[in-house]
This record gives sequence, C-alpha cells and structure tokens, in this order.
Amino acid sequence: MKGWGARYFLVFGLLVAMLGENAKGADMETVVVGAGCFWCVEGVYRNLEGVSEAVSGFAGGEVENPTYEQVCTGKTGHVEVVKITFDPAKTSLEKIVGLFWQIHDPTDERGVWPDFGPMYRSVLFGVDEGQTRKLRELKEVAQQRFPKPIATEVREVKTFYPAEDYHQDFVENNPNYPYVRQIANPKIEKAKSFLKKE
Repeated sequence: MKGWGARYFLVFGLLVAMLGENAKGADMETVVVGAGCFWCVEGVYRNLEGVSEAVSGFAGGEVENPTYEQVCTGKTGHVEVVKITFDPAKTSLEKIVGLFWQIHDPTDERGVWPDFGPMYRSVLFGVDEGQTRKLRELKEVAQQRFPKPIATEVREVKTFYPAEDYHQDFVENNPNYPYVRQIANPKIEKAKSFLKKE
C-alpha cells in the first residue's frame, strides 16, 4: 500500500500543477498588431511589463500557411504581425495600443518606414468581436492626436500563422545584423524612452 500512497500523491501533485498552469493561462489575453517589420515590433513588445510572449507571424491574407518569401511578394494579402500575449493584471490593451501609436507613423498608407508595401501596412487585429470594437474605439481616440487620418486597418483576425523559427527573437539572436543595429534597435530604444515617461 505504501507504493500506492506515493503514486497517489505524485498524480495528485501533477494534476494540481497542470490545473494551476491552465488557470494562469486562462487569465491571459492576446492581440495581434502590425507596425512594419515584425522583428522591430516583437523587440518592442518583449520589453513591455506584463507581456509574456510576442510571436512574429502573418495575418490578414487568404493564402494558408504562407512562407516569408510568399508574403514578401505582397501578393498574399498578409501583413507581418506580432501576436502579443499579455497579463491584463500587469498591463492593458490600452497600454499596448498606446505604445503601438508611438513606434510608427500610422498615417502612412504605404507601410512603415523604411519598409513599404502591403505586407508592412499598419494593422490592429482583434481576436474577437468585442476586442475589435475596443480597438476601433482606441483608434478614434488616437486620431485626435494626429493631423492626418490614421491609415491603420482594424478588423478581427481570422488566422494567425507563426513565421519561420529564424524570425523569432530575431533582434536578440542577431545583434550585429545591420537592420537590427540601424532600424530595430533605435525603435526599441524610442519605445523604452516613451515607457519611462509614462
């Protein structure tokens, strides 16, 4: 019987741990944003307190499981985006979107400097109808701060496709890559400065 008792407590402990993880995950929220090159956007949001995960990928197009090369043609309809998972007890959708307006020019319909084309357009994708409605409201509030119309597309995301593994954590894994040094790092530093002022 001793063996059964030990096994019981082991199984019980594993179940408690699994339920704890599920409960923790249930409190998390996600939103999908696009503000130019996903390397930059991912790098910015990884520094935001309350964000547990930022995954580079593609959304908004009609082609299933697109590759980076396909999306770069501008013919799939997809946008380079980042799926952000965050703890609403530590940060908020408002803060995430507030930072979004700071890291790029959302009034430029061509894309986000220095990357232009439909795959680099400014987008906010809600994960459900309620969040999408909230994102539209936040866009209306932000419009008051911009002299030109905000070009950011706001709609509900249908499917998010993670980008290839080598795109994940790109800034961290490739600190000497010219684009990282010249474009991504300055955007990340600008975001950090903005967050310190808040």
